[in-house]
Amino acid sequence: MDTTPLIIFIIAAFSLGALILMKRESIAPNMRRGLALSAVVLIAFAFILIVMSLASMGSS
Repeated sequence: MDTTPLIIFIIAAFSLGALILMKRESIAPNMRRGLALSAVVLIAFAFILIVMSLASMGSS
């Protein structure tokens, strides 16, 4: 199984979260909540994918 798209998604999700944390003062207040919520969802999904890939490596 090719894990390249998975790795790219994980890096992108964590980068988005880090970017929002670093630039939170310069983000417009009406956009801040939506961006933060979407980043949390993407990071949670990336974490689930990491756990699933580690579990599938252990069972193979």
